[in-house]
Amino acid sequence: MDNDHSADAISTFDCNILRDAFRTPVIEMQLSEDQWQAYAAHLILDYTGNSDFDPALLAWIV
Repeated sequence: MDNDHSADAISTFDCNILRDAFRTPVIEMQLSEDQWQAYAAHLILDYTGNSDFDPALLAWIV
């Protein structure tokens, strides 16, 4: 799937989508806290197609 989302131009709406997409599986899959950052980074990468993103975004999602 082609993503038209740039890691530099993620909107507040996009951030909320990512955060919600993070919370649900963390609860349902009972991910341990030490797995949260890797999972959130994977979500951001999937959404933006770019592994170079602001660490503050990762911290906010987690």
